[in-house]
Amino acid sequence: MKVQGKPYRTIWLADDGRTVRIIDQTKLPFAFEVVDLKSLADAARAIAGMWVRGAPLIGATAAYGMALAMNGDSSDAGLDGAYQTLMATRPTAVNLRWALDDMKALLAPLPAGERAGLAYARAAEIADEDVEICSSIGEHGKGLIERAFEKKGSGPVNLLTHCNAGWLATVDWGTALAPIYKAFDAGIPVHVWVDETRPRNQGASLTAWELGQHGVPHTLIVDNVGGHLMQHGQVDLCITGTDRTAASGDVCNKIGTYLKALAAHDNGVPFYVALPGPTIDWTITDGVRDIPIEQRDAGEVTRLTGVDENGRVGAFSIAPAGTPAANYAFDVTPARLVTGLITERGVAEASTEGLKALYPEHA
Repeated sequence: MKVQGKPYRTIWLADDGRTVRIIDQTKLPFAFEVVDLKSLADAARAIAGMWVRGAPLIGATAAYGMALAMNGDSSDAGLDGAYQTLMATRPTAVNLRWALDDMKALLAPLPAGERAGLAYARAAEIADEDVEICSSIGEHGKGLIERAFEKKGSGPVNLLTHCNAGWLATVDWGTALAPIYKAFDAGIPVHVWVDETRPRNQGASLTAWELGQHGVPHTLIVDNVGGHLMQHGQVDLCITGTDRTAASGDVCNKIGTYLKALAAHDNGVPFYVALPGPTIDWTITDGVRDIPIEQRDAGEVTRLTGVDENGRVGAFSIAPAGTPAANYAFDVTPARLVTGLITERGVAEASTEGLKALYPEHA
């Protein structure tokens, strides 16, 4: 996708072939800054500090983190230590574990001297595979938007999304936003309702920014407006992403997704979830009970970052000093509330049978 007309991915190698470059998403939308990752510690800090975020991008960054580690210490102890360090950064996104398991399975049997080069090569493959997966998700989801437009007959298709599941959350294209980009590029009139997505405001700071960069019509709303819009017929389709999908079709996504699904169900609005295959956790059949929910710093709830009238970026308290706050980062939407799962292999029913029909290797 493009930033000020220039194509970017969210992660790539510098000219030296070793340094990993990322976009620091904590600085958006106020500044566009590229950061160099030169070590395992840098990669772990980037994931834990949410300089990179979104399940697919976390997985790609973890893969490159393993490569950076092997560039420094390719011993068995170095490999095990890198795996454990990166695994501890974010507990919810299953792509993290998937990428680390993939890298460790490749590297462990090799002599230490061969590990770094193959680690970089495999990390690049994981990044390229993610781009292809997300492009395919976009193509399959575009058909849903086309049919919604044909059914509507005129005017834009109004879509509601939550948090950021665009190209910033992946290596390119995105998951939930990929169908929207594909539809927009194909000339289908679309308009996106963008949830601000408290407490980190990733809808306001990231989704609105990337849609604006691409020219897609959109309107920012506070999180609690979605139900009102659905009641008044102003939402034709909901599409969100997911950080982990249970084998049953339950989906774990940014906190507040469950409430949107309930409102959609009550108002007869189709509720789709877009996801790449690696986001499916085939070991979990009850997402509500078994998916670990990350709890983050309470300061994310009690403080906001913004720009004052003089253009200065700063953090501002919005609650009385000493107010305790809980910060659950994700919630789980049961499969019964999900109209369908948009994957790189097609649109599946949100059920064990639906997923296994598209992924028979897990049947």
